[in-house]
Amino acid sequence: MTKTYLNPPTLFNSQQYGFSQIVVAEGRKTVYISGQVGWDAQQDIGDPGDLGVQTRRALANLETAVQTAGGSRDDIVSLRIYIVGEHIHKAAPVREGLQEFFHPDRLPTSTWIGVPALANPDFLIEMEAVAVMD
Repeated sequence: MTKTYLNPPTLFNSQQYGFSQIVVAEGRKTVYISGQVGWDAQQDIGDPGDLGVQTRRALANLETAVQTAGGSRDDIVSLRIYIVGEHIHKAAPVREGLQEFFHPDRLPTSTWIGVPALANPDFLIEMEAVAVMD
């Protein structure tokens, strides 16, 4: 499977925020992963007020999901990230989590969306993903 990561100089430097502007993916299997949050299997969120903790836990859940489908984090080509309330303006922990999770040469595309609430009042972030693999 081939993936090409494109970050033209005529667009802003998105890599400093943990994502690529464009990913061209060629593979045989596309996997769509439902929104993942900071819950573990027992629906424990850890620290309900910590965006960084919830970000890292949601990313770990994305990795579990993509591995269950037969891939790895490197197969994730696109993210849609929902961030609750004013946390969208204080999202450094999200950027840091993305930069720690993904290889700097294989950053997926990403759209961040501020929302008033998610399915549970403790959720501060939710991430859905698309992965492409052979």
